[in-house]
Amino acid sequence: MQKNIPDKTGHFGSFGGRFVPETLIYALNELEREYSEAKRDKNFRKELSGYLNEYAGRPTPLYLAGNLSRYLGIKKVYLKREDLLHTGAHKINNTLGQVILAKKMGKKRVIAETGAGQHGVATATVAALFGLECDIYMGQEDIQRQALNVLRMKLLGGRVIPVNSGTKTLKDAMTEALRDWVTNVRNTYYIIGTVAGPHPYPAMVRDFQSVIGKEARQQVLKKEKRLPDYLVACVGGGSNAMGLFYPFFKDRTVKMIGVEAAGLGLSSGKHSASLVGGAPGVLHGCKSDVLEDKFGQIANAHSVAAGLDYPGVGPEHAYYKEINRANYVAVNDKEALEGFKLLSEIEGIIPALESAHAIAYLRKSAKNIKKNSVVIVCLSGRGDKDLHESY
Repeated sequence: MQKNIPDKTGHFGSFGGRFVPETLIYALNELEREYSEAKRDKNFRKELSGYLNEYAGRPTPLYLAGNLSRYLGIKKVYLKREDLLHTGAHKINNTLGQVILAKKMGKKRVIAETGAGQHGVATATVAALFGLECDIYMGQEDIQRQALNVLRMKLLGGRVIPVNSGTKTLKDAMTEALRDWVTNVRNTYYIIGTVAGPHPYPAMVRDFQSVIGKEARQQVLKKEKRLPDYLVACVGGGSNAMGLFYPFFKDRTVKMIGVEAAGLGLSSGKHSASLVGGAPGVLHGCKSDVLEDKFGQIANAHSVAAGLDYPGVGPEHAYYKEINRANYVAVNDKEALEGFKLLSEIEGIIPALESAHAIAYLRKSAKNIKKNSVVIVCLSGRGDKDLHESY
C-alpha cells in the first residue's frame, strides 16, 4: 500500500496528477507552495481552528440515532452532524481553509463552482467575512432547482453566474470556473469545493475536510471505547466522504462505504455513479474514474441530488477502490427520496438529498450488516433546499 498519498506529483497510485493548460501551471505551483508552507504555520492552523470553532460551529455532535438504529435492527447508528454547521453543510470546513489561504496569498477575488448551492453559499459566506469579491458559477438547471441557495448567495454579496452550456449542471459550472481562473490567475483564487481537480486540490480539500473524521474518531472512542465497524457517506465529488474516511485509513478493521447516485438506474445510463459504473479517464485536470459515452467523451450525469450530479469523482476515492480500502455502491433516486423521508419522520432530522443516499443505503442493506455493529453516517448537510423534490 502506498505510504504517502498523494506522492510529490499529486498521484494517488495511478490517479490524480495535473492535466491542465500550461497557463495554469504557475498558479498551481504557487498554490502548492503556499499550502505546503501554511500547513506548517502555527498561526495559519490557529486562525483556521478559531474560525471553525467560533464561526462555523465545530465540533459537530456525533449523535446516536436511536430510532433509526431500532428501525434498521443495527445496534448503534451514529450521525456525524455536519448539517448543524453554519451554512448548513460540511462545505464551510473547506471554504474557511481556502479563503484564509487566499488572503495569505494576497488575492482580492474568489470564484467557485456549485451544484446543490451549498459550496456556493459557503464560498459567498467566507468572501463576505473576509471582504473579498465573489463570483459563483452555477448551471442554469441547478439554479432553478436550488432557488433557495441562489437567494442566499446573492444576499451574502456573491454574484451567481448562470452556465447554459452542456447539461447546465455542476460539470459545466466547474468548466466555466476553470476558464475564468485561467484568465484571472493574478488576482483570483479558485475555491474548488470537492476533492477533485488538479493537484494540489484533491489533497488540500481532503485535509480541510478531515476535521470530520478526526472528530468522529475521538468521539466514538469516547462513547464506545472502540472504533466503529462501518463508515458510510454519500459520494459525488467525494469531499464529505473523504473527510470522514481519511483519518480512519490505517484502521483496517473499519469498513468504508461510499454511496453514489444511481439516478434512474445504472442500466438507464442516467446516473452519477462514476466509481460503480464508470472507467478511468481525465476530467477537470485530474485522472480518476469518470462516466464516458461509447466514443470516450465525458457522459452526462443525473441525480435527484444536485450535489451528486457530476460525471467524475475525486482521485483518492478511485485509489481507495483500486486497493480495496473502501467499497462503493449506488442507490437510485427513488431510494434516496425514501431515505430522505425516513430520517425526517423517525428522527426529526431533515437530511440533504445527498446525505439521504447514505441513509437509503443503510435501509437497503441493513440485513447484510451484523446486528451488533457500530455505524457512523456522515450527515453532510441539511435538507431545507430539497423540500420541493420530496413532494
